[in-house]
Amino acid sequence: MKIRTFKVEQWMNEFENDAVYNLGETCIDSLKLGDLLDVCGVDRDEFFAKLAATRLTYSHIYGSPDFLKGVAGLYENVKPECVIPTHGAVGANNQIIHTLIEPTDNMVCVMPTYQQHYSIPESIGAEVRILQLRPENQFLPDIEELKSLVDENTKMITFNNPDNPTGSWIPRESMEEMVEVARSVGAYVLCDEVYRGISEDGSYMHSVVDLYEKGISVGSMSKIFSLAGLRMGWIATRDEEVVEMVRERRDYDTISCGVIDDMLASMALEHKAQIFARNREILLKNRAILDEWVNETEGVHYVRPVAGTTALVYYDMDIPSYDLCVRLIREKGLLFTPGSAFEMEGAVRIGYAFDSKLLRQGLDKFGEFLKENR
Repeated sequence: MKIRTFKVEQWMNEFENDAVYNLGETCIDSLKLGDLLDVCGVDRDEFFAKLAATRLTYSHIYGSPDFLKGVAGLYENVKPECVIPTHGAVGANNQIIHTLIEPTDNMVCVMPTYQQHYSIPESIGAEVRILQLRPENQFLPDIEELKSLVDENTKMITFNNPDNPTGSWIPRESMEEMVEVARSVGAYVLCDEVYRGISEDGSYMHSVVDLYEKGISVGSMSKIFSLAGLRMGWIATRDEEVVEMVRERRDYDTISCGVIDDMLASMALEHKAQIFARNREILLKNRAILDEWVNETEGVHYVRPVAGTTALVYYDMDIPSYDLCVRLIREKGLLFTPGSAFEMEGAVRIGYAFDSKLLRQGLDKFGEFLKENR
């Protein structure tokens, strides 16, 4: 099987360790183990005694009861037995696409998005039809265009919500319209929801599985839980047939997730309110910093992100985004992700959900670069 190079991951692999100002990071300020215990109000002596007594065998093959219950609690009407643990969201997306997509199928994928959603089905031999998200439409899907892209052979519609890299958020009414398009041809809807969970106003953020019987949600502990090092993700769906198909396939490439990873993820899920409160404060503060900088800086513009941890910022320079980002890391120690990693030129992806001081410093370095090269 031949597959295209995963642009964003290769970029991070090559340049992330050279960054002085890492604005390529997309997780909310990652927690240390001690931080997690403190946020959750867990006694350290009791925790480490329990950890020392934990046998390092295979974990629950289908996930521990605590983990399944915790994930199910992130949705309105998902049963714990319809949650499938995976090795991160990257494992979840891979599982779903390989389980459901055949070479004779076509599928609709938004652009820009995480490359798994179009490069994996392309490698299988399926036809991938692109639904382009445009800044003049706030990077939201055009429902009429979506209707024109589906037919009786459309097996799946896939998108991010919130979107990576733009930070857009599909309102419930629009998602319901998308669901009706999918239902009209019997297609699954795979929604990569790794950035879902922390809204600007603190309200519940709907999921595709709340709205559609063939909806499939992918999530993880990485982004909004600040626990990427656990490598814990999941698939959640109300479609029990999909659950059985994925469970059968995952015997070949997963078997189970790590027992300690499951334990820590279960703890975080049980105390999600405390973690989300911490992380909402970081997000709102830093989103305001980014917005102020964009509005005050000559030569850049964007559609303000309303959810997630990333923004797609356009620049007014005649230079490919990859070349621009290479110069930034080499001349300023500043790491962005080139828009070309998302098939978008003239823009960079900025991650803003970490240390506020570092964010300001990195943005100032970009401002310096723009002035020097104007």
